[in-house]
Amino acid sequence: MTDFSGLFTPFQLGKFTLPNRFIFPPMGLEVCEGGVPSDEAAEYYARRAEGGASLVVTEGVYIDHHSSGDNPLLGRFHGEDAYEGWRNVAAKVHAKGGICVPELWHVGLIFSGPDALAGKELAFRPELGQVSPSGYIAPGKQVCDGMTRAQIDEVIAAYARGAAKAVELGFDGVELHGAHGYVIDQFLWQALNHRTDKYGGSPRARGQFAAEVVAACRAQLEPGMPLIVRMSNWKMVDFNARLADTPQELEELLAPMVEAGVDLFDCSQRRFWEPCFETDLCGGSDMNMAGWVKKVTGVPSCTIGSIGLDSDFFTNLADGKQSETDTKNLDELMLRFDRGDFDFVAVGRAMIAEPDWPKLVQAGKLDQLKPFSPALMADPLLAHIKD
Repeated sequence: MTDFSGLFTPFQLGKFTLPNRFIFPPMGLEVCEGGVPSDEAAEYYARRAEGGASLVVTEGVYIDHHSSGDNPLLGRFHGEDAYEGWRNVAAKVHAKGGICVPELWHVGLIFSGPDALAGKELAFRPELGQVSPSGYIAPGKQVCDGMTRAQIDEVIAAYARGAAKAVELGFDGVELHGAHGYVIDQFLWQALNHRTDKYGGSPRARGQFAAEVVAACRAQLEPGMPLIVRMSNWKMVDFNARLADTPQELEELLAPMVEAGVDLFDCSQRRFWEPCFETDLCGGSDMNMAGWVKKVTGVPSCTIGSIGLDSDFFTNLADGKQSETDTKNLDELMLRFDRGDFDFVAVGRAMIAEPDWPKLVQAGKLDQLKPFSPALMADPLLAHIKD
């Protein structure tokens, strides 16, 4: 039987000693009516801490900027009603022994939600005052002007307000959503960043905006509070995108964020076992994104992507079929963890299906792990808090 003991060793993240290596990652549930998390939502997050996640990250929450996002069912991190809801989330997670951080989010210039995933034409919504580094909604599709320096400063200030509010509400740090083609990622990704000032051009310049967001948020956090950045190769508009083609380019891109004070890189993949680079460009290595990010930065990393399941998230939802439990890919997970590729694992869908997933793995009860059905996303709170 696979030895999972390494996942149940402590790790020092900022001022916190986490008892294990499990993270419950941000999952967009679309259950925050008017952007406000209910008491049931708070219980949902707390249940995952009770089940063994030492760190719980909330779904992406819209920062206090006019075009950060407008889905009324996703959380917002502005307004007194929303603040009280998020204060309750942090308190309930703490009561179950976990630490909790919000994922601060600005969508930038992004697609029109489910329509884009269904293959419909991308939609620019000028009425929202959407912003992006160069006005590109997708590679080769420019729909507006790029951000002015004043607009850049406004967005950075909004992130900083979010970090300050997280401290006030009792959270333990913050995660910045720098993945999947949203505003931070739009600066990082060369296909959408065509700027010629200090925020564009070389990989290091493309990392400058993210670094300034990190620095502004770091200044608002108390000493020892972890600052996490989520990143990805894949984008909502291009599943095959890459942030960098070589380890050297990746190192240069991330260096400004490292210097600004990132404590953990949360590396999102659709399938954690897939290599980050073409093997002939990295000495034949099969390391995934989390492995290479840790190697080139020296900063701890977290991996995610179909852990314990036999299909990735978008295939799962597109087909409408159940993802079965796949304990064989846990063997591959431990091979990579034990050789030091990454420090944490984030378990999303599998922990929606089974909140006690880490505890069952620790007890060797793999036969009790549940498959994930897309139907669970229709009512992830009320139907599955109590089990």
